[in-house]
Amino acid sequence: MRTLNVSISENEYKRLGLKEESLTFSELFNLVSKELIRQNLEKSVELAEKYGLSDMTMDEITEEVKAVRTHAKSNH
Repeated sequence: MRTLNVSISENEYKRLGLKEESLTFSELFNLVSKELIRQNLEKSVELAEKYGLSDMTMDEITEEVKAVRTHAKSNH
């Protein structure tokens, strides 16, 4: 097995919720993946609110998806 040293800032260390200075690649990968997912979710919510999508009902979303799919099929 190989060892890789990675330097991160104190802020990143805290944001990832690290408790130890030694972890496996899989553990690091999972922590970073969760952080990226969290950031993407925040951005999605922000955009949904900006464009009024957060006010749509599930029925409205379903109809919108159907319309886009129908339009995509007719353009092939």
